[in-house]
Amino acid sequence: MAGYVMTMNSEDALRDCIEKGYYSTNLSEPIGGFWRIPHEGTFADYMSMKKGDNIYFFISRMLYGIGELTEINGIDCKFLNYPDAMIPMSQNFLAIKNQMILDEYENRLNNRLVCFFRASPMFFTGGIDMDDCLAYRPESFRMLRALWKLSFVKIDDEENKALKDIILKRNELFINGANGVYNNREIVHQRASTIIHENYRINPKNILSSCSEGEKIKHEMALEAGVVYELSTNPNSIFGAWDYVSHQVIASPFKAIDYMDKMDVFGYRFIPNYDTISRYLIIEAKKDSASTEVVDQVMKYVDWVNQEYSNRDYSSIEAFIIAYHFPQDVISRRDEICIRNYIKGRRPTVAETWSSVRLIQYRFDSEAQILIFSEINGNV
Repeated sequence: MAGYVMTMNSEDALRDCIEKGYYSTNLSEPIGGFWRIPHEGTFADYMSMKKGDNIYFFISRMLYGIGELTEINGIDCKFLNYPDAMIPMSQNFLAIKNQMILDEYENRLNNRLVCFFRASPMFFTGGIDMDDCLAYRPESFRMLRALWKLSFVKIDDEENKALKDIILKRNELFINGANGVYNNREIVHQRASTIIHENYRINPKNILSSCSEGEKIKHEMALEAGVVYELSTNPNSIFGAWDYVSHQVIASPFKAIDYMDKMDVFGYRFIPNYDTISRYLIIEAKKDSASTEVVDQVMKYVDWVNQEYSNRDYSSIEAFIIAYHFPQDVISRRDEICIRNYIKGRRPTVAETWSSVRLIQYRFDSEAQILIFSEINGNV
């Protein structure tokens, strides 16, 4: 399972979320009818949430867990707080209060999205210091080290397992008892189950429409959100089916956070019916024309994933560049440098060649409010 680590600003908020079984990011107001880049990034993170993913909370150096995202009415584990929540405009609290899942006070209008969870096995009152977590199995932690100026961060299966393990080990005495745990009553689930219907589903239509210009998207983070949604909901898409999808994933040795390289979209799929990873996904998205520098950038990410994730097996990596237009020099550059010769196996040793970088052109259909993707195979 993947996991999410949510940052909290007070112990009261921590207790409220855990006891009621929900989490919702409090967003700033949109400006001039547009979402800002941090908003769009947060929306993309929600879109990749799946039933069964774990959830943790972080406050004052301490990490608390363990929860598991759960569905409401068999629909999904994350929803709009009210039906028009993703339209970048202010709402009238009294006019829509009866439609809001979180409706206690007017500032809840800025809680645009909400996810639901249950204790799994329980939320322990004994938090674990961040340094203790990172030192427990240091080779497993990547994204947790980059939890900086973010409302929450997504962690992959390996990192999630390491975090879950240390929380369970430190709280082993409380696993089967009532002491040392929070009371997870799931109160908000009850209200949500009475009002949620299909109009509460999260999708990127309003994000994309608000920053579109004809068939183009003007914000790359909004484009990323649309791509993450496509990967998370459409197993028959041009990109194929992927079990884990995340965006803005670290792709460089650890250094000052603001200078770290990040892949626009990263993911992997498992061998069917097993928890063994079969393929890794890399996507770089550009809202305008692609450049030859983008090709070089993608290959840097390919080499990083080959070194850090795929055990130096290039054949397990699939890379894509998404753009509105691909000039001929970009296609030529792809054909020139997106090749890796490598050795696979030992007895016998097999020489292999990898060249799996695909060029995907996007168009925004303003009537259907969806992204349409097509592959560029040769000359333009």
